[in-house]
Amino acid sequence: MKRHYLSLLLQYLKYFPCVALIGPRQCGKTTLLKQLPKGWSVFDLEKIADYEVVSGDADLFFRLNPERVALDEAQLLPKIFPALRVAIDAQRRKKGRFVITGSSSPDLQRSISESLAGRAATIEMAPFSCAEALALKPSPFFSFLQEGRPLPLWIKRLKPRKSLRQIHDYWWRGGYPEPWLEKNSRFHGMWMDQYIQTYLYRDLARLFPGLNQQRFRLFTQMLAGLSGTIINYSQVAGLLGVSAPTARDYFEIAHGSFLWRKLAPYEKKTVKRIVKHPKGYLRDTGLIHHLLRLPDLNALLGHPQKGFSWEALVIEEILRGLNAGGVSCECYFYRTAAGAEVDLVLEGAFGTIPIEVKYSQAVKAFELRSLSHFIEEKKCSYGLVINNDEKSRLYSKKILGIPFSCL
Repeated sequence: MKRHYLSLLLQYLKYFPCVALIGPRQCGKTTLLKQLPKGWSVFDLEKIADYEVVSGDADLFFRLNPERVALDEAQLLPKIFPALRVAIDAQRRKKGRFVITGSSSPDLQRSISESLAGRAATIEMAPFSCAEALALKPSPFFSFLQEGRPLPLWIKRLKPRKSLRQIHDYWWRGGYPEPWLEKNSRFHGMWMDQYIQTYLYRDLARLFPGLNQQRFRLFTQMLAGLSGTIINYSQVAGLLGVSAPTARDYFEIAHGSFLWRKLAPYEKKTVKRIVKHPKGYLRDTGLIHHLLRLPDLNALLGHPQKGFSWEALVIEEILRGLNAGGVSCECYFYRTAAGAEVDLVLEGAFGTIPIEVKYSQAVKAFELRSLSHFIEEKKCSYGLVINNDEKSRLYSKKILGIPFSCL
């Protein structure tokens, strides 16, 4: 199954000596390495034999292997980064020499930012987007977003690419590649159980030795219920029986391990009193539904968390598409003390774009008041509504409705 990240990886290799692929375990980083052009050597640092080859004398290793070398799970060998910097600087102007991958690790992020600053491009990978799971090419939505195309052109060019059944199947299952390859509901549940046990508990316990594992397990179970909500650290701390700073640290660990996405409140150029607590959600909807112990799609459709889960699906589909295209942007949410809310605010070279997420097909005028006020107050070029409509349509001169099936 082809990943949209491959084109970006090959593009970055033309401009940088090194490219770092980061993201959660089991999201497809190792598989992407196998799609590198012929002549690349891949060393998996989780294999003892490969680890010994690389770790024995890192400087000598890079002298013997000066280019077309990929190091998988590089966070397992922190001392490799200074040696990699020396190897890159020895032939500073030569591009496309190294690829490294890594899962959640504070040491990995620090090593990339300190040792490889200016020498490496970073790609944040994720599990399959809906488009990738269905073997579709990237949607023109993302190029339109970057180019600032006029809204009438969006309506003409954005056509549904997925059926409603396909969308709901992906929503229910989430995007982790392994369950998609097996396509077995029983295997999906067993795989999710093992993923939580081995990755979330074992790996994070190794990365954070002082972590209270019992408390963090309880915290992990709580995340599905907290997904999509405004986070009050003091309230979560009270439920866990820990201090507010500890609860904050738990959320930072979850965010840094690509399990949880934290959305900061949008506070720029605002004249209204806004909610300043962050918002967040579990990044994979399959994981949300598994932790909520929902047996099937019908149970989800009748569950109180349905709206929050759908919101996570849409926001992740947009952000994964932007990441795969190499589009840099910041993401926020907006909510005033009076209750006006915008689900997602993107800010990048393309400007400030507010996005409202709806599960329904029809959208009523009063549901767009917050979006309209935000566009007017922040002088945005336009705003978007992502829903389950049958086709794209203009709700006003500056608000365009786009079906999720077009993404």
